[in-house]
Amino acid sequence: MFLARQLTNFVILLSSICMKNLNPKWVYLMTLSLVWGSSFILIKKSLLGLNAYQLGALRTIISGVILIVVGFNQLKTIPKSKWKWLLVSGLLGSFIPAFFFAIAETEIDSAIVSILNSLVPLNTLLLGLAIFKITSTKRQIIGVLIGFIGTAILILKGSELNPSQNYLYAGFVIASTIMYAANVNIIKRYLQDVKPLAIAAGNYVFITIPALIILIFSNFFSSETFNKPAFGNALLYVTILSVFGTAMAKVLYFKLVQLSTPVFASSVTYIMPIIALGWGILDGEAFSFIQALAALLILVGVYLSNRTK
Repeated sequence: MFLARQLTNFVILLSSICMKNLNPKWVYLMTLSLVWGSSFILIKKSLLGLNAYQLGALRTIISGVILIVVGFNQLKTIPKSKWKWLLVSGLLGSFIPAFFFAIAETEIDSAIVSILNSLVPLNTLLLGLAIFKITSTKRQIIGVLIGFIGTAILILKGSELNPSQNYLYAGFVIASTIMYAANVNIIKRYLQDVKPLAIAAGNYVFITIPALIILIFSNFFSSETFNKPAFGNALLYVTILSVFGTAMAKVLYFKLVQLSTPVFASSVTYIMPIIALGWGILDGEAFSFIQALAALLILVGVYLSNRTK
């Protein structure tokens, strides 16, 4: 209890310092890194009492109920022309990845999944250049590439430390990073003038019902599921994941995209693996000195890709 209290006080102090001395976009970036970096261990723990489809569906439903209730009045402010983009954004940025990440973590360690997720900035830059015609500077490109090198080292070292893991399931994570990259560019290009809470609530207007249908057909409402020893804890973990890692984080992320650039916003996925690795160590996962150096490379990449002078 003493350690937890001291850690809480430290986080509050750090947040206060950040708010006073940092550009708001950096405050959003660090907050999201902490929240989303913790999401992978929550997924891992939730899977002890739920299957991947139940987890993905519950995460979507709980987040959807919260966002739609809180943001209901904001829905009225959304222009009709924007709703089609909210549908696409909801599918690419929330619905499909919620299931893909859960499926991936049935075979791959949570920290490794977070590392693979760092492909988002690279895909964001490439899609922004190729499809959305969003310009990027040479420094941004160099920063993204350095961060990608650090990510690659983390992946290679992770595969050495965990040879029994099925890396074919990494395809689910890689596919999600492409969808995330497309989503951040869609938000920047087509939803820039829509309020962040309205975007988040609008996304879930489309995807909450399909998630409920999947939950019904996933054998969730059965004695087999309810009688699992870890079922109660799994519900707690998925609730925390939904409230903080999805509902709250979505609003913060959309605000970050609007405050900055798609590349800067997607840089959150560079810092997330460091948080996730920290949780992994506490949960007994392996971590090496080379991975620490790779993490440092990632931070250098974030700095260079967002340096203004």
